[in-house]
Order: sequence, then structure tokens, then C-alpha cells
Amino acid sequence: MDWTKREIYPFAAIVGQEKMTRALILNAVCPSIGGLLIRGEKGTAKSTAVRGLAAILPEIEIVAGCPFNCDPDKYEYLCAECRKKVKQGINLPVMKKKIKVVDLPLGATEDRVLGSLDFEHAVKKGETFFTPGLLAAAHRGILYIDEVNLLDDHIVDIILDAAGMGMNIVEREGVSCMHRAEFILIGTMNPEEGELRPQLLDRFGMCIQVEGIKDPVERIRLIKQRDRFDKNSSDFIAEYQNSQDRLCQKIIHAGKRFPHVKISEEMVKLCSKLALDAFVAGHRADIIMRKTAITIASCENRKEVTEKEVNEAADLVLLHRVRMPPSPPQHQPEEKKEDPPAPPDEEKEEEKEPEKEEEKPETQNQQKTEEGKKADEGEGEKKDKEKPEKGRPLEMVFPVGEIFKTKRIQMERDRVLRKGSGRRSRTRSSSKAGRYIMSRMQRKTSDLALDATIRAAAPYQKQRRREDVAIAIEESDIREKVREKRIGNFIVFVVDASGSMGAGKRMIETKGAILSLLLDAYQKRDKISMIAFRGDHAEVLLPPTGSVELAHKLLEELPTGGKTPLCHGISLGYQIIQGHFRKDPDTYPLLILISDGKANVSQYGGKPFAEAMEMAEEVKNDTRVNTVVVDVEKPGLISFGLSHQLSVGMGAGYFKIEDLKADTLVEVLRENLLW
Repeated sequence: MDWTKREIYPFAAIVGQEKMTRALILNAVCPSIGGLLIRGEKGTAKSTAVRGLAAILPEIEIVAGCPFNCDPDKYEYLCAECRKKVKQGINLPVMKKKIKVVDLPLGATEDRVLGSLDFEHAVKKGETFFTPGLLAAAHRGILYIDEVNLLDDHIVDIILDAAGMGMNIVEREGVSCMHRAEFILIGTMNPEEGELRPQLLDRFGMCIQVEGIKDPVERIRLIKQRDRFDKNSSDFIAEYQNSQDRLCQKIIHAGKRFPHVKISEEMVKLCSKLALDAFVAGHRADIIMRKTAITIASCENRKEVTEKEVNEAADLVLLHRVRMPPSPPQHQPEEKKEDPPAPPDEEKEEEKEPEKEEEKPETQNQQKTEEGKKADEGEGEKKDKEKPEKGRPLEMVFPVGEIFKTKRIQMERDRVLRKGSGRRSRTRSSSKAGRYIMSRMQRKTSDLALDATIRAAAPYQKQRRREDVAIAIEESDIREKVREKRIGNFIVFVVDASGSMGAGKRMIETKGAILSLLLDAYQKRDKISMIAFRGDHAEVLLPPTGSVELAHKLLEELPTGGKTPLCHGISLGYQIIQGHFRKDPDTYPLLILISDGKANVSQYGGKPFAEAMEMAEEVKNDTRVNTVVVDVEKPGLISFGLSHQLSVGMGAGYFKIEDLKADTLVEVLRENLLW
């Protein structure tokens, strides 16, 4: 869709959001920066700004009539048709046109994005002819995706391939075509509606977070501006035309200055230092930061990059690439390197210390009444006798903590065909229900893809005998539909209810997090099961069910105390999933382990933590099972990081408990994780 043909709110009239408009202009000056991702809540002018950008973009020279926007000055980048004309000695006609913003709708099909066979041409002339898609239209322009986080994964893969190679290669249905596809990728998204795949996230050169304007005066100004535009858009656009023209000239002049801006070795080192301090993966951040700093300097009419430009560039380039530093255990020596279960011994001492403190007044009274006995023996015997009656209870019931809105749980995609219904995970459908996303040659269902079948047969109509039919179709032409739908998941909560969870009232926060996840599971129509482990064994508190109310009641009454049979908890959770597979092979399971990882009970006679790691490895080997570990260990001077070790051994997503909150999504994105 060409936004220059619609009456769009002027880019220069946008109130506030200076950082967003600045980032868009920088991409227009230097397209090789790699695009922009705009994250923010609803109604913050994200789409308005991108669509308004089209009016201030400069003109470029293209080959007139070429659907691929070929640059007439670069022979090596010409399409096949333009090259053919050059070889025949034909002068390519040249014209100027504004850089386009091509909109990619969420419902776009693979054929519309890549391009496809021209059916009418194939039937009439018996020849294959390629009809260009959106990637061809976006070449040397901007490809804009509104709500990019909701885009279907197979379309995301297509865009990633094209953006990575700068080329679109189509080999399908008798069509063989290759053309340049170099574009600025701009996406907008509301994090509340879901997260973006890390592979696509890193393709954006910049990322910014936008919020609503806080200043009441500016908000009133915004309302009045919009009201004027709605009442008479033509006059409003004309009023800002001079400002629009000045922005266009600024982009043109900055683009001309760009090659002449210098950057010192010291500033390049600063770029790399900032990237290393952010623990980024790879080198893309360093490269784009340097290029962005030069672009900022050219926009500011500077001849050389200073520290100010580098810092501003880092703010734009690093937000979506920042990762958490290595966990503390990797830097802290352990007392016994070969004995992972050592930390739980300290846990036992922590549990006993409160008991000793509470019983201290009683032992002092006993020493006075039993003068004839040795103090140490009398104290020890009396403590053993009275501990069950007068000591601190072995188990305590903590209240449920504060409920919060959880981040969206996204399962790793596969190609398994499933039935069912729900609202969480997208999966390939084995029935005729679901959205038609693509076609295939394999004959697995009776779901005929008529459009793809006709396209496959079209080029051969001149050679085939057509007796009283418009088009002759043979067995080799038949294509079937591949459908996709959302289904619910089977989520198994494996909860640590041992004594260590009572320290610092961890269990209060843990119960709040579990209940928040349970409510999310109810909204997504998931089935749930709950397992708790404490003392010397694990037990199934809730068999597979859809009843969140029952799970809530059991969670409120769940006591805390005793040792940590971690291995048995993981094992029992895995057994529940295996049993559910036997009943429902189409199930999509997720095991969520919530623990600090301090195992101190052996199930098979070995070292407790080593047994838990072996069990985690067994779960990892079952590719049907998705896993997540939620670490409830509080940060401090001593951090064992056992839950993180478990997540690595299990191949699971790893989160600290606070990362589950929806308002910490930016921080969660800094971990390169995919659930």
C-alpha cells in the first residue's frame, strides 16, 4: 500500500516523541543502519509516525516501468529484464520517485510477499511469468509491519531470509526468479500483545521504547492538533508543508555529508566497549553503533564524531540487544567443586538456627531446675523431647502473594500436526480448522488448495488436452492446504515447598507468581497439573484438570517445610506428562519448575543434586516436552545458581521470579530466550 496517496497526518506535526522521530530520520539518512523497532503502549503515535515518514522521504532514481525499482547506475544490481535490455543496447529510461513505505499486513500470504505465478498469462500463453510481491515493491524503500510481533512465523522466516541476503529467490510452481530486496525494516508493536522472536529482533538496527506524554500542556496541544486535522486535513497538511520540506532537505543534505564524516579510533573503541559492557551477542551492535554515530553527526552538521554521538547511538542500538551479565556462581569459587549438594547443608543450618533461638529461654529455665545434670546433656535431651511440641512447627502455611499480569508464554514451534482448541500456542492443524497459510505437494489430508493446484497446472494447458473443461488438472498438480491454529497447552507446575522456601518469605512471592500463571493458563484455556515436593518425597496435588479454582485452593493450603527431594519432583512431573501423552498424543506440554535448586534428598542413593541433573537430562532428551525453570533464589553475597545449572541441563528457559511480570518485558527481552 502506498501511503503517499492517502491523507496522512504530517510527520512534522507530531507532538512529543522526539526520540522516535529522530530514529526514523536517521534511518532515512542512512538506510544501511538496518531499520527500527518501535515498542510502546497503545495510542502513542507509532503507526502515525511511520506512515507520515513517507511524505518527507527524498526522491531516488529508478528504471521507469521496472517493478523492482532498479537503480540505473548499478548494472550488477539490475533485474534480469533490465539487464536483457542493456545487453540489447537499449537505453534504460530513468525517472525519479519518492522512497516508498510499503505496508505488510498481518494477513499477507506467502504468495503476496514473495511474488507468484501470473495465472492469466500462464493460461493464455502457456508460459510462466512472475508477478512481483511486496518484497519487490519494498526494494530501495521501507517495509513497514504494524504489530510485527503478531506476524505469522512462516512470513517472518521469509523476511529474515530476504533481509539477510538482500535478495529474494523464488523457486516454486514452475517459477524461477531472483531479484534484489534491500529495504529498511520498520516494525511497531505493543508488548502487551506478545513478544518478538529473537531472530527477527536482532535484524532491527535500532529499537526504542515509547510512552504516552506525561505533560498535561503537551497532551492538550496534541488533542487540539488532532482535532484540527480531523476537521480539515487538507488545510492542516498545507500548514505544515514548509516544515515537511525542511525535514526532507535535512535528510538529503545529511545523506550527502555522511561519507565525509570522520570517526576516530578512540570513538570506535568506545563503540566496542559499550557493546561489551552490554554483553551483546555477536558484532552487529558494534557495526551499527558506529554507523549510527556517524549518521547522527551528519544530521548535526558535524565533521567528526564525538562521544556525545556515540552515547546517543548506543541508546538506540543496544536496548534490544542487552543481555544479563554471567551469573555470580561462575565467578565464585565453591568450597567443594566435586560436591554440588554442599549448599543444602547450609540450608539445614539456616532452618535450625531459628529453632535454637526460640528455644533458648526454655533451656535456660531447664538449667535452673535440673542442677544435678550436666548442662550440655540436659539441654540436648530436653530439646529432643520437647521439639515436636514446643519448638517451631516443621511446616508453615504462607499466604498467597500479590498477583500480577504475567508475560506471554510462547512455546517453541514445531511441524507436528495437532487437534484441539485454545488461545496460547500456534500449531499446524491436522483438520480443516485453522487459517490457510501455505500449500504443499504431500498428500496427507483431503484439504484441497485449489488456488495452488490451478497455478501448478496453468503453465501446461497448451500441451494438455482439454475436453469440455476450462483447465486440465493432473495428479501431479494437486496441492493441499497447510493450516495453522491456536491450541491450549498442558502445563505441569512442579513447586518446591521445602523449608528453604520459607526463608525471607520466598513462598509468599512464589505462590503469587504461581497463581498469576494459573490465571493466565485459565485465560488461554490450558490444562494444568500441580506437583509439590518437600520432606522426603513429591506428591501430585492436582491431577490434570482445567479447574483453576481448585488449584487456587490447594495453593493457599500448601504447607512449607522439610527437605528438598528435587529429583523426585522433576521425575514425577515428567511421569505426569508421559501419562498424558498416552491419553492425548496431540498434547503440547510445558513443565514449569519453580525452585531454588538446593536439593538435599537422594532418590537413588547418590548425590541429590547430581541425581536431579541426570533427571533434567532425561527430560531434555524428550523433544516433545518444553521446559521452563523459575529461580526463586534471592540475590545476595552468596548465590549458588543451582536453578540456572538445572535450566542448562534441562534445556529449559530460565527466569528469575521477577522476570515473569509483564512490566519487566524489556528486561526479559535482554535474555535471548525462546519459550
